[in-house]
Amino acid sequence: MSNNNRKIPTEQHNLVFHEPIDRWDEALPLGNGLTGCLVWGNGDPIRLSLDRGDLWDTRLAPEVMESDFTYRRLKQLIEDKNQTEILSKFSDIFFKYPNPTKLPAGRIELGCGCAAESMTSSLSIKDATAHVEWTAGGETYQLETFLHADSKLGYIRLTGNSASLVNLHLVSPDYSGELLARKDDVSSVLDLQLASLGYPKAEFDSEGNTVWFHQKTNHGLEYAIVVAKKQINEQEIEWVYTIAANLDGKDWLEQAKRNVKEATEVDFTVALSTHASWWESFWQKSSLKLSEFEFEKQWYWTNYFLGACSRKGAPPMPLQGVWTADEGLLPPWKGDYHNDLNTELSYWHYLKANHLEEGESFLDFLWDLRPAAREFATSYFETPGINLPSVMTIDGKPLGGWPMYSLSPTNQIWLCQAFDHYWLYTGNRDFLEHKAYVYFQETADCLTSLLHAGEDGKLRLAISSSPEIHDESLRSWLTPNSNYDLSLLRYLFTRLEQMAGLLDKAEEQSKWADLLNNLDELANNETGLMLSPDERLMESHRHHSHAMAIYPLKTIIYDRSDAEKKVIDDTISHMETLGKAAWVGYSFAWMAALYTRQGNGEGARYHLQQFWDYTCSPNGFHLNGDYKTTGLTQSHYRPFTLEGNMAAADALQEMLLQTNLGVIRLFPAIPTAWRKNGAEFDRFRGEMGMLVSAKIFAGKLEYVELHAEVSGTVQLESQFGSELLTLEKDGICTEIICPAGSVITIELQQDETCRIVSRG
Repeated sequence: MSNNNRKIPTEQHNLVFHEPIDRWDEALPLGNGLTGCLVWGNGDPIRLSLDRGDLWDTRLAPEVMESDFTYRRLKQLIEDKNQTEILSKFSDIFFKYPNPTKLPAGRIELGCGCAAESMTSSLSIKDATAHVEWTAGGETYQLETFLHADSKLGYIRLTGNSASLVNLHLVSPDYSGELLARKDDVSSVLDLQLASLGYPKAEFDSEGNTVWFHQKTNHGLEYAIVVAKKQINEQEIEWVYTIAANLDGKDWLEQAKRNVKEATEVDFTVALSTHASWWESFWQKSSLKLSEFEFEKQWYWTNYFLGACSRKGAPPMPLQGVWTADEGLLPPWKGDYHNDLNTELSYWHYLKANHLEEGESFLDFLWDLRPAAREFATSYFETPGINLPSVMTIDGKPLGGWPMYSLSPTNQIWLCQAFDHYWLYTGNRDFLEHKAYVYFQETADCLTSLLHAGEDGKLRLAISSSPEIHDESLRSWLTPNSNYDLSLLRYLFTRLEQMAGLLDKAEEQSKWADLLNNLDELANNETGLMLSPDERLMESHRHHSHAMAIYPLKTIIYDRSDAEKKVIDDTISHMETLGKAAWVGYSFAWMAALYTRQGNGEGARYHLQQFWDYTCSPNGFHLNGDYKTTGLTQSHYRPFTLEGNMAAADALQEMLLQTNLGVIRLFPAIPTAWRKNGAEFDRFRGEMGMLVSAKIFAGKLEYVELHAEVSGTVQLESQFGSELLTLEKDGICTEIICPAGSVITIELQQDETCRIVSRG
């Protein structure tokens, strides 16, 4: 009964450029979860900027290893208003030292001695292959390259009458400082050169048709880029490359040489076929068709980014995924894991898009970091339980930074939501009991130790903040509890109480209920949600942290009561009044999600369009700022990070499908034009393991199809134009009567599918 016409990416969805690509952050992006490649350049040369997700300098700043690097010490400095010491001890260390940091891998360059006279570059997202065709010196060349989906190998094929005249060079990152980056053409928010890391020059060598460079560091890491050549004839050359590291085990470099040499013995088209098979399976998970094609295209691009830079068994995407900046500087914000928004937003959309394994990368990462989280809770917060630094390395250690968010205790609760979402969308009870509840409980062990009862008996943190509000000034320490902290705390204990009830843990359920009852209600006034009990949002701000309870926590529900509806309406209205001057790219994506809670499809669409049109690179990368200087915002920089892309895809999906108070709602926040001209999705994931497909056209819901991965009862809000419906299940059609807006209740067994259509 499933949709046999499921839409997968076509040529219309591809990236195509008819001019040379001059910047790395506008390049054709390739990736397989662990390794990444950016294809760009003008033919003299063509550049393949390479990255590997686990290449990190994890040396810590000396300050974070001192005995007084603690929450207790920070609290004292805040009480003393000692801003100088706060900056020196906690904040400035992020900018003072180059490490810890994510590291770029290096570059492959192909050159024929002169720049292209004409060039076309394209990326086929259907099978994740990049193609470049250019003319130079009267000769035409074609380049095809991909990063194999199931291996650590990259493949390059070059054809043309003078292909044999094209030379391949390896370029190591500028750790020696010989090639200083041009300061007027960079996108990093840091001025630190790679050379500040103090690494020795890379060692270059060759053996037969294999070339490599070996990069040692001044800590434990060593890595290499290794390339093997296969000359087919004068008109065709193939290369296979890999990024190897001593992380791979004993004799890692020799093994890498053997791997690329053996891979050249396999036909290029054979390798491409097995690679394309992985992507074909990936695209079968879900699909989307919209009458406004640019929105559909952006959704496919974003899912391509997900498949390219997040895979089970590999590190999850940090700020730049597997596309670390290639411009001679440390990457923006050191390419780290920011748990105050970036990691969370990056894993907002994957569940509804039905790409479970790609998102499990993040869950596995957090679960495996529990020892590090326990160590940090002990050393920094001096509590039991778990808590990760909010600005952290790949191994869960702190980098420093503005302490009001880089060391916030409640950001750990936002990480908990990744476990909660997985349970809600899959209905996997084993995961609930052995992963989600455990992670929540261990987080609560830390947070409850930091809460203290005031004179009124209400539990509050000693110090409180809201990410990036008032930047790094003393004003950033808000009257406890900020709505950001409070909304997360209320979410933590609400979900723990509910989970404990599902798991028949009555005593623990009572404990979490008591903690919840001893928290304040969220502060609000005529402007909606406030920053804290005594301060409202007074100016445009990029991080909508005060509105967490509306989205993504969804603890305030628009349709539950008039009071909650008013809070949401007032909050959004006030943000509209304050304007967008201080926003960055992800702010627009998040705002679109807030509009979906009102059912405001026009507002959601408008903000997504602004996001994609003005804060994204031509290749789709979220560049944070209004880098085109259109006047959209006052931020005109262009540091690439991925979270905005993923948040935008999430908001688009929320326009099409929501589950509110246990009821599935179809097309709850789409603009009038889409309702009229058509919108369709296939196998989007609803809650409790329900896969949902639906189509609307000419203002009418044409069909709904539900497939249950887990046995259970599904409730569906009827949006059909007629109350006379036909439900087909197991080949049996049943006529039902259900007025528009009422709820249809359907029992489905595991792997059972039903389809509902209007008889009108």
